[in-house]
Amino acid sequence: MVSLPPDEGSVAGPEWSDDGPGETHHHSRALPHHTPAETRDHTPAGTHDAPDEAHDTPDQAHQDARELAARFEEEKPGRVLAGGVGFLFTGVTVAVGLLTLWQVFFPLAQGSKYYLIFFLAGILPMVFLAYPSGVRLRSTKAGTDDTHDTDDADDRRGPTPVDWLLALAALVVCLYPVLPVAIGAGGGGYDAFLDRQGLLDPLDVAFGTGLLLLLLEACRRTTGWILPAVCVLFLGYGYYGGLLPQAWPVAHAGLDFGQLVDAFYNSDSGFYGTPLDVAASYIVLFTIYGAVLDLSGAGRFFVELSAAAFRRSRTAAGRTAVASGFLLGTVSGSGAATTVSIGAVTWPILRRAGYPAERAGGMLAAAGVGAILSPPTLGAAAFIIAEYLGVSYLQVLGWATVPTILYYLGILLSVEIDARRSGVRPVVIDTGSAWRLLARFGYHFLSLLVIIVVLALGASAMRAVVIATVIAAVLSFLDRRHRLTPARLVAALRDGVRGVLAVSAVCAAAGIITATTTKTGLGPQAASLLIGGAQAVSSEPAVVLALTAVLAAVALSLLGLAVPVTASFVIGWVIIGPALLDLGVAAPAAAMFVFYFAVLSEVSPPTALAAVAAAAVTGGRLVPTMWQTLRYALPAYLIPLAFVITPTGLGLLGIGGVGRIVTAGLVSALGVAVLAVAAGGWLPGVGPAGVPERIVGAVAGLVLLWLEPLPMAIGAALAALAVAGVYVRRGAAGHAGRPAVEKSVDLGEEREWDVSTRG
Repeated sequence: MVSLPPDEGSVAGPEWSDDGPGETHHHSRALPHHTPAETRDHTPAGTHDAPDEAHDTPDQAHQDARELAARFEEEKPGRVLAGGVGFLFTGVTVAVGLLTLWQVFFPLAQGSKYYLIFFLAGILPMVFLAYPSGVRLRSTKAGTDDTHDTDDADDRRGPTPVDWLLALAALVVCLYPVLPVAIGAGGGGYDAFLDRQGLLDPLDVAFGTGLLLLLLEACRRTTGWILPAVCVLFLGYGYYGGLLPQAWPVAHAGLDFGQLVDAFYNSDSGFYGTPLDVAASYIVLFTIYGAVLDLSGAGRFFVELSAAAFRRSRTAAGRTAVASGFLLGTVSGSGAATTVSIGAVTWPILRRAGYPAERAGGMLAAAGVGAILSPPTLGAAAFIIAEYLGVSYLQVLGWATVPTILYYLGILLSVEIDARRSGVRPVVIDTGSAWRLLARFGYHFLSLLVIIVVLALGASAMRAVVIATVIAAVLSFLDRRHRLTPARLVAALRDGVRGVLAVSAVCAAAGIITATTTKTGLGPQAASLLIGGAQAVSSEPAVVLALTAVLAAVALSLLGLAVPVTASFVIGWVIIGPALLDLGVAAPAAAMFVFYFAVLSEVSPPTALAAVAAAAVTGGRLVPTMWQTLRYALPAYLIPLAFVITPTGLGLLGIGGVGRIVTAGLVSALGVAVLAVAAGGWLPGVGPAGVPERIVGAVAGLVLLWLEPLPMAIGAALAALAVAGVYVRRGAAGHAGRPAVEKSVDLGEEREWDVSTRG
């Protein structure tokens, strides 16, 4: 998609014809880890670093990019299923997809739980076929020390007998609640199973235990050991919590194993609770929609439109990366995957412009995570918010709008600052006209607009996305290269349902956490502990709220390092959410607070999956890339605190009158801008900011985000003082008759910046 001609001043972009976007020739396989020096001396992209790359096909390049993205996903990469197993997998996933579509317009009469039983019965067995066990066994060949991993062998030969046995067991335990045949006092059909709620038969407990164990194994295969360990910890708390000293705040009366299994297997807060309902009703439909958009060529169009829109500006490379991340969020719901997708295309441009690998990696990671935070397709947890609070998905989108604008404002300002501070060279991206691309392929935006319009008309999010999916499929016939023929539609259904396998297992397992919390009352107890910790420092209500919010942010960030975003939100909401609600925080603000910090785990060290993915693409050093990512994503960490600690902050969620919304938005925008200048060390249009101005600016930005009259006035005055200091520094340098030179030691890079002629 991107290549570099010999000309120093331009970068050739994609070749477009009226038939469709050009094919990509950039390969993620050509992006291994390098030292910084190796990265900067790398052969320009498009000249093909390895001789054999010139012979790779576009489909192979696409597969390579997917494989690289899978390395840094929250979920582990699955098998490539072919032959009879692939045919079976396609048949089951397509059937699940069709059942999901049917449920939207013709819901099963027995209710949503009845539907969830069949949904999980289709999904869980496929997890064991699609994901290898990952159990490592060492075998030594005669005369060698080579070792072989069983998961690698699984990828080659397909599911093992153990996988088939687990898949069959999963099918049986999932369908047991609807088994029409009585087995002793158990079985007997769905109604009989519901009638035994609270009085489960030993056979019910046995099947429920089987489903519990299989879900833990499914989570281990798809996400690793940590989430199953957390679930076991909650299970142990539910069983042994009655043995704790009753004076302890977290002690409870105690539950026997049968009661716990009943709560998991036969209640509305267990396996078949809200998280799985969201996965089966919303997330799967949006993943199918994303697959249809991707196969219709929308993803490639979004990237190339971004390149065309900024092809002649000084900061074209950085703006292209940021805009691509925002637009690709409609296709991908993963920060790491979006980071790899935009990095494979824009890193050659960023490198040619002179961006250091670490700085470019931070930009790519922040742009990729922004995809999860941006309407109209937020991350999976946003749908859970709508269900928990009983509001429409459109309302959740409204709450996310202003924070999204502020987030991208911060990133774009950082891009502009870095372009000047790092001495970035202007790079002309040789692409077609953006207007021509819009005229020919702008129809890809139509389905996105349809989602918003249909939601505004009062339809459910499920119907809105189904209608948008149909429109996207029909419009694909305008491009003969990406027409969704029946075979490609089947592939879209298969890919869409496969994309929800891991999150469905996570959501079902999250029922262990929610049910245990509900049965033991852990939520209110944990809330009292959190608030008590803040009250130990101060009795002032405003200070208690601020400290509680900071403690909650730290706890959520640490939690997100260990478990996937969806599980992190569920745990955070049931454990930390009550503390914020008890202090008078509005439910929308509390929910969005938990959502943002759950998502930000993808850019939070030491895991920072999006930053790790970006470092793999750019070849930059990992730790500096993480710190650069934090700098770019800084507004996303601070804005949630702003809308929680003050009533005016609710304006950032679009709640309140026009005056509150405008005031909160403008003041927060000023705070984000000042923080970007303080972090970047440069005031656009003026010149470098010294250490004193940066310190004053950082304080000003933080104070401005305390959205009360006095702090806002103090923050504005400090911001003006910082700006004045930059002007004085520039004037002093000019009167001295020499350029203002500032030595930068940012993350190990030392450069001198001549700013006498540049603003």
